[in-house]
Amino acid sequence: MDYLVDTNILLRFVDRANSQHAIVREAVRRLRVRGESLRATSQNFVEFWNVATRPAARNGFGLTAQDAAQRLGVLEHLFPILPDTQALYGEWRRLVVTFKVAGVQVHDARLVAAMKVGNVTHILTFNTADFWRYAPEGIVAVDPISV
Repeated sequence: MDYLVDTNILLRFVDRANSQHAIVREAVRRLRVRGESLRATSQNFVEFWNVATRPAARNGFGLTAQDAAQRLGVLEHLFPILPDTQALYGEWRRLVVTFKVAGVQVHDARLVAAMKVGNVTHILTFNTADFWRYAPEGIVAVDPISV
């Protein structure tokens, strides 16, 4: 089974100082041992870059572009990208209209659209409540603590 790895997981995966780093690393390890495939989207990596290069004073990591690129390379290797296809926009549009999605949650809808197009049913995330609305679509949000 494939899992999408949410951006909050990617960020904690590379940030050894984060209190949830060990939880994320262990969840990823357990899923891999079970034979699960862990994937990401280009959107996840764009969001990762945003936080990685944003100043620490503005809730970012404050990394240089070179350091962010190094960490991104590790993530790209560990979490292959689901393809962006033309079908993705149509699925995203269907989801936001069907579920009346507004504001920042349109980004989560795009992740779900990528999951639907890529036949991925599970998302590993600390924000499970953000994905409950998509349960009728077969989407299962999994908190890393429960893995």
